[in-house]
Amino acid sequence: MRYAILADIHANLTAFEAMLDDVERRGGVDRFWNLGDTVGYGPDPNECLDRLSKLEHVSVAGNHDLAAIGKISTIDFNPEAATAASWTGERLNAEARRYLATMPLVIENGDFTLVHGSPRDPVWEYLVNAERARANLGHFKTRYCLVGHSHQPMVFEADENDDIRLAAFSDDRRLELGEKRLIINPGGVGQPRDGDPRASYAIYDNQAKSITLHRVTYDIAAVQSRMTSLGLPRRLIARLSYGV
Repeated sequence: MRYAILADIHANLTAFEAMLDDVERRGGVDRFWNLGDTVGYGPDPNECLDRLSKLEHVSVAGNHDLAAIGKISTIDFNPEAATAASWTGERLNAEARRYLATMPLVIENGDFTLVHGSPRDPVWEYLVNAERARANLGHFKTRYCLVGHSHQPMVFEADENDDIRLAAFSDDRRLELGEKRLIINPGGVGQPRDGDPRASYAIYDNQAKSITLHRVTYDIAAVQSRMTSLGLPRRLIARLSYGV
């Protein structure tokens, strides 16, 4: 079977649709694994949730998903993120709210654990360095863990002593899966933050025992125009151009 691994759609329907088109061009997948933050920041929260719901998928909740339905506070959000969360919450329809409320924080699926932030703190922790990754090894039982939240594609590889090596996860890089424990981030679909504005996601092939990262160009200007017309914060609009 083949699985698309995606995270941080952030209500960017244009990027999401471009990613889905790319999946089809590459032969399609059997299932989608969504690592949270389907809403927040972007202009199309209801539309993204509706599109996701029509796919064969599983999904965990992210901090923006929870904030949009009032399950967590935005006190720790930066001002633009808090504004976007409030904007999103005001526009979510009843079906979208019900859908977000059912998302679990953690899913175990075979050799994989799926979370948004980290295994020890699925909502808030950013796994962006080897020290944090090592501290999380004892918080999941599976061989591999999939995370989102940082919007940056990366791979943490643990050796037999649980020492961690951080590796970049670049476009079309094929990651071979073996005995070593891995924490893998596929990057962000709707708001990348690694200096590359293209949508980012990965495909897992369980027969080939590999995960390959893919980047997808989409119409950023169209999304920015829509965000501007809806009055979303300028900084959120501008950063889409630069992937930061």
